[in-house]
Amino acid sequence: MMDLRLPRFDWGLTVRACDDIFNDGTYPGEAEGALLVAKDSPGEIVRVGHHEEGNMPLYLVEFANGMVVGCLEEEILPVEGQKP
Repeated sequence: MMDLRLPRFDWGLTVRACDDIFNDGTYPGEAEGALLVAKDSPGEIVRVGHHEEGNMPLYLVEFANGMVVGCLEEEILPVEGQKP
């Protein structure tokens, strides 16, 4: 059995998008390739899950534009002044 990779971030943490986030085809109601969240947009982690195939944490982030998007650790960073 594979050990679960522990998340670096916890729910409630304010984060920002490291880059533009586009729909990879998994976001319902938006065209594939559509811009979901612009780089540096602030958001809050509302749930922490786990991507089993990749054995990595998956963060559900509610961004300021109202989009709730699943993000990987490399797609978000804590806002300055907050601890991960």
